[in-house]
Amino acid sequence: MACPVQFLCRGIRTIGLVLLYYVFSIGITFYNKWLMKGFHYPLFMTLVHLTIIFCISAFTRRAMQFWTGKPRIVMNWSDYLYKVAPTAFATALDIGLSNWSFLFITISLYTMTKSSAVLFILFFSLVFKLEEPNPFLILVVLLIASGLFMFTFKSTQFNLEGFIMVLLASFIGGIRWTLTQVLMQKAELGLQNPIDTMYHLQPLMFLGLFPLFLYNEGLSLSSSEKLFRVTEFSPFVYSLCTLSIGGLLAFGLGFSEFLLVSRTSSLTLSISGIFKEVCTLLLATKLMGDQISALNWLGFAVCLCGISLHVGLKTYYSKNKGPSLRQLNSKSPELELPLLRQKGDEGEESAADEYDDEEQEITLH
Repeated sequence: MACPVQFLCRGIRTIGLVLLYYVFSIGITFYNKWLMKGFHYPLFMTLVHLTIIFCISAFTRRAMQFWTGKPRIVMNWSDYLYKVAPTAFATALDIGLSNWSFLFITISLYTMTKSSAVLFILFFSLVFKLEEPNPFLILVVLLIASGLFMFTFKSTQFNLEGFIMVLLASFIGGIRWTLTQVLMQKAELGLQNPIDTMYHLQPLMFLGLFPLFLYNEGLSLSSSEKLFRVTEFSPFVYSLCTLSIGGLLAFGLGFSEFLLVSRTSSLTLSISGIFKEVCTLLLATKLMGDQISALNWLGFAVCLCGISLHVGLKTYYSKNKGPSLRQLNSKSPELELPLLRQKGDEGEESAADEYDDEEQEITLH
């Protein structure tokens, strides 16, 4: 009876990790949208988030180094500027434009448009030869593109400026995730652990986004009574607290994604992402009053079919390939999270090795 019990524990753990990922992912979407109603400085908010993520990553690296007794990776300036900087700048623009769009569009339109990132990830994966050409990819592109058109067609809450921002963020996001995949798969850089990746990305992301912040928000923020020209101390503390909560959610999102992939598979993350978008739209209609017509829902369904087909193709064509990123990571003791490991994990994971070998993997974007 030990084996069924272990599989049951594994299933409960997977559900718990998926729910944790949902809490942070959906939570930060609604939280940022709520915050933008009274705090109209999305780029400054993003800079605060980057600072908090860097501080938490630095603290986590220190804790991991203390626990394992091994020094963490510190990149040289040449690799840092030439190999990490493109990924950092693309990530900064993707996140910055996404947060900026909340000033103009609804959560439902944001969620749907962000789904088009799969198209750009496919495109840049083909450019960087991370993806093999396949005729079924044409069907994936047609389904997602037509679904996006149907969702935005005659939408009563459509805003062109916000839509262009999210679409541009999705395009840059395609570059971002493709470069991130290349970055994490280069073993010589030593950035397979996402904690180290976040630690090295944040400073360059901050520097890349700071000029755009100065140009768009610097003058107005410096004369705003929310931070720099406060007449009372309590509004200042309130602004700092609300911005800090968003930073904690941002770190939690990245960390929960890593936990879900490292403890299950990137396939689990992809499938969870599909259902997460459904939950986000349903919550947006109930909590935020977003208006979605029958045609919009049909377009959303068509888009999800395209994304599901893409996930299925990735699973099918990864059968006869080498080990995935997760499989490589799981065999490296340097990539373990000792603070999250429990004494009983070794027995549970060894008993589930056969199950892991049968589980289909897809490449983590």
